Amino acid sequence: MTLRITNNAAIFKFAILLLCLSSVAASAQGNGETTQSDIVEADIRSGAASEADPYENWNRKVYDFNVFIDDWFLKPVAQGYRAVMPSVADRAVTNFFNNIGEIGNFANSIFQLKGEAAVVAVGRFTYNTVFGLGGLFDVATVFELPERPEDFGQTLGYWGMGSGPYLMLPLMGPSTGRDFTGFVVDVTALPGLSTAVDEPDYYYLVGVQVVDRRADLIPAERFISGDPYTFVRNAYLQRRAYLINDGQPSSDPFASGENNEDLMLEDF
Repeated sequence: MTLRITNNAAIFKFAILLLCLSSVAASAQGNGETTQSDIVEADIRSGAASEADPYENWNRKVYDFNVFIDDWFLKPVAQGYRAVMPSVADRAVTNFFNNIGEIGNFANSIFQLKGEAAVVAVGRFTYNTVFGLGGLFDVATVFELPERPEDFGQTLGYWGMGSGPYLMLPLMGPSTGRDFTGFVVDVTALPGLSTAVDEPDYYYLVGVQVVDRRADLIPAERFISGDPYTFVRNAYLQRRAYLINDGQPSSDPFASGENNEDLMLEDF
């Protein structure tokens, strides 16, 4: 169980910047209209982020510990991995783990009554497994089936559970009370890598996944600006609000998700 937690935990910086970059991309698609990013930034300026982080003093200490572990252990390994791994192989490894993740996407889509998203998850897993050589190639995206990430934290938000306070967890990185609960359910009760692969191969794959994801983050580190802790917190909260609301603006991005209508996928 400890190793499974490390799987998600050790890649906290990866999550941070993907969250931020995804949010920036979502904002750019607004074409001048008020977007999720605009709402979150306004709330941050008004102090909403501080209200969402009542344990900031403790969280900052944990953040410093996590950065120390990353700088001295995980990042050097990821840099070596990036230096020796061909880009095609690196992308194939990432695709493989993303394909396994479609199992959890399907389960959580069902829990959220998102029938279309569940069908997309099944379609992506089928296409990538059969035509993508076991998931090494993301052919589903070519067939206009983009990934729809869903986790149990999003499921809890969909059904109205509040996010709770922002938490910086040792090794696990940014989270909230709701997201940590969802993470525990995802890794212990829902299908995923642990159910698809037997021990001890599971633990070997976990190690590869951690290093691969951390290596994928390295080029994006330049986007961190200002106070790193604040950047991490705001990016994480913004991205989680975006996911829980299925990309739709929310009047309160730090509150629970609303039961939005399922987004239709054109020409599916």
